[in-house]
Amino acid sequence: MPPVFAHGRLRLYLLKLLDEAPRHGYEVIRLLEERFQGLYAPSAGTVYPRLAKLEAEGLVTYATEGGRKVYSITEAGRAELADRSGELADLELEIRDSVTELAAEIRDDVRGAAGDLRREMRAAASASATRVEDESWKAAKEELRKARQEWKEQARRAKDESRRAREEAQQARRQAKEAQERAREEVQRIAGQLQEQFAKSGGVLGSLAEAWLGGSTPTGPAASGTPLVVDTDWAEDLTPSGDAARDLDRLLDRFRDDVRDAARDHGVSAAQLAEARNDLAAAAARLTQTLRARP
Repeated sequence: MPPVFAHGRLRLYLLKLLDEAPRHGYEVIRLLEERFQGLYAPSAGTVYPRLAKLEAEGLVTYATEGGRKVYSITEAGRAELADRSGELADLELEIRDSVTELAAEIRDDVRGAAGDLRREMRAAASASATRVEDESWKAAKEELRKARQEWKEQARRAKDESRRAREEAQQARRQAKEAQERAREEVQRIAGQLQEQFAKSGGVLGSLAEAWLGGSTPTGPAASGTPLVVDTDWAEDLTPSGDAARDLDRLLDRFRDDVRDAARDHGVSAAQLAEARNDLAAAAARLTQTLRARP
């Protein structure tokens, strides 16, 4: 039987299931069996050790309810899931292929059993031509009918699952692309607003913002009038997660780190600190107004 999950992929799929809703171990096993249309069900010895390892790594946590552990994904787990969104789409395709291969094996087994059954029926017919319609013959025909019906049903379910997996993978790719485009447009918009605000307010934060956004290195307040050059590829290495609020937090963290680095490299005087406080207050007011506006 071909492996259902490649190395490390079951871990990723467990994070996906826990991101959908908190679940206990038995529910995780049941959901996996449903996703595979009953063709595959992992054992408790496969699922529980992996949940324990995810909990030890801080990717999931659990609470005891009714004597059972109910696992929930942590923010660290969601971050890993977001960073591996492309790999998750590939995993959906792998699951579809696994279901197809399992269905093919079952189909071959059914065909082999049907062939053996037909040979046995021919032998029985040759040995007793006058008893073709006896109970054994009727039972054999019924078994063959059931085997054929079971094979047709399993083939149908495998085909439906393959189609659904393909559609879900296509939808996941579209959503990932749309999220990336939205995040890029949001970064460009906010960067433009910051550029405008910093250009109006000037001061040390305007100088730091110029260095952050790709301009020449500032040396003091005199540089505040220098036009800012916006780097539209800034923070492009941050893979969109599909959650705009989470992506905005990550962009603000990057902004904070870049401004800190500029201040550390060039120093900050008391006068510059006062100007920076005013500039930050103005920028915060501008961003708050933008984010409060109706989308």
